[in-house]
Amino acid sequence: MRQKQLPSFAELLDSAQHTAVHLEMRDSYGVAAEAEAFTRWKETGEVDTDPESAYWLPWTELIRRTVGRGVQVRRARIVSEPVSDYIRYEHAGTIVNVTAGEQVRWLPRRQASDIALPGNDFWLIDERLIRWNHFTGEGASAPGEISEDEAAAQLCAAAFEAVWARAIPHDDYKIH
Repeated sequence: MRQKQLPSFAELLDSAQHTAVHLEMRDSYGVAAEAEAFTRWKETGEVDTDPESAYWLPWTELIRRTVGRGVQVRRARIVSEPVSDYIRYEHAGTIVNVTAGEQVRWLPRRQASDIALPGNDFWLIDERLIRWNHFTGEGASAPGEISEDEAAAQLCAAAFEAVWARAIPHDDYKIH
């Protein structure tokens, strides 16, 4: 896999001309930047859904800017059911992603059994540039990778579209 310097998410999305798609396949993430908010949600049931809050504003501004240039930003999440506490938390906050301009869908894992999926979460920019997201066994962020491998990009594009076609739009996906 050819390695390139890892761009920031802002650089990555700013480089998109047509599409930016993101596939998430874990039932739990232990990302340090979310730890406090996740703990607060577990204790109180409250989640920050203000797209202008200090927590969300860097992301919502980036998504608005990206979508404003005509780039379609889509996110699909494959989840086990019943869902984990983390997925409940994530679902509660996803309204911010949607409000900013992302399209988000959820696919129950049982409906993904016959889809060829890559081994890691990813962002795919314009069906050519992959940003592999790596995580530790505990779900903490690990160093990502950038690839322009054509076969891997084709796999990611096909996997994402297959998931997207079956997945349930955020507004219709109900957590049980």
